[in-house]
Amino acid sequence: MDRRAGSTDRGHTHGGTAPGGTQRGGAPAPGPRPADAPADERVRGDLRWGTIAGLVRDAAARHADREAVADGRTRLTYRALGERVERAAAAAVAAGIRPGDRVAVWAPNTPDWITCALGAVCAGAVLVPLNTRFKGAEAAYVLDRSRARLLFVTGTFLGTSYVASLRRAAAERHDPAHPPAAARGRGPLPGLPHLEHVVVLGDDAPQDFRTWKDFLAAGDTVPAAEVRRRADAIRPDAPSDIVFTSGTTGSPKGAVTTHAQSLRCYELWSELAGLRAGDRYLIVNPFFHTFGYKAGILACLMRGATMVPQPVSDTGTVLANIAAERISVLPGPPT
Repeated sequence: MDRRAGSTDRGHTHGGTAPGGTQRGGAPAPGPRPADAPADERVRGDLRWGTIAGLVRDAAARHADREAVADGRTRLTYRALGERVERAAAAAVAAGIRPGDRVAVWAPNTPDWITCALGAVCAGAVLVPLNTRFKGAEAAYVLDRSRARLLFVTGTFLGTSYVASLRRAAAERHDPAHPPAAARGRGPLPGLPHLEHVVVLGDDAPQDFRTWKDFLAAGDTVPAAEVRRRADAIRPDAPSDIVFTSGTTGSPKGAVTTHAQSLRCYELWSELAGLRAGDRYLIVNPFFHTFGYKAGILACLMRGATMVPQPVSDTGTVLANIAAERISVLPGPPT
């Protein structure tokens, strides 16, 4: 499909730029370089953007009028995406999410996944993506293990009600006779004592849950300056996400990655894959995996490519999207 297909996991290193635009030793940070500059003139991703919040802000300014997301009738420029992410970050702040808190997303590849995940990260939270193939008990395990305080969840996907599945799993984990101290006075699912907020990415939500629209509206009272301050306070060496393994040989295990590690690694991936501004990238790889999230969403932000999310890997739909959206990039494993 595209000569730039492939995935690379280079070594992770700590490093980065402090929020004020300086390197950690106090020296001025390198100035921005064009994304298509020769490799020997390029600035390392972690030194260029510092944090994922810095990357989002840079992409919204540098690629403002380019198409960022194309999903059916939903068409977003990078400027519009930046505004949506900032609004989601404000809503996370309004919900009481603090720097370092875990925020989980259990949903397929959609524009709302991009917005809520990046909004949480820009508010200083640590993203915990959940596998869309998880059953309720598996999702509950990861939510409990990561101590997620906020969950964004799809309503129904592939014929399964994720909300109902999670409710059943949480109820099975709850022991009314011996409730943990942390469960008292907390969120809507007693079997998940750390989870305080559940936001359904849809128009309807059960009692004690919130709709995506209501969640966003609650953040409209948060000053833009506070959202910017929160983003600027994130350190490059702070955790940006915890991606859990599939759990095929045991319980899923969380792998913690920092902002600097993600930016350095996937800027290199973008270079090796030949991703360019104006490319149209069909992201079939799931966002809950580093391939879909980092070699997909983050890579497109770095280069100004258009994200075309596809929720399910279906050959017929892939071929239709390639034609309809003039896809130029479709990476995948070499097998």
